[in-house]
Amino acid sequence: MDQLNRALFCGYLGLWLVELAVNAALKNRLITSVFEGVLFVLMLYILVRMFSKNLYKRRAENQKWVNFVWRVKNGRKSAAARRADRDHRYFTCKKCKAVCRVPAGKGRIVITCPKCGAQIDAKT
Repeated sequence: MDQLNRALFCGYLGLWLVELAVNAALKNRLITSVFEGVLFVLMLYILVRMFSKNLYKRRAENQKWVNFVWRVKNGRKSAAARRADRDHRYFTCKKCKAVCRVPAGKGRIVITCPKCGAQIDAKT
């Protein structure tokens, strides 16, 4: 079981608990059937990934998942660090979405993106 399968299995368990709660509260067979169908497909996907012999493809899927999780976690940490930094201002390039850091209190300046070379006219 790799990280993606663990995440899928945790999602499966969470969805199963939601299904139990909804079934106990509403006793609606249609909603329960939809949940059971989704749970069946999710478990089938987990088992296919687990027993697949195409390791290259499974590793690539897992690496995409790990990169996504890392970006989400790292993005929150970076945003908190940028908010705490009072000596610099941060601007995002409109072309390549790179974050450019410049000193605060310099007035109106033209920032050149180090990644793509686009010009950003901003006030610090």
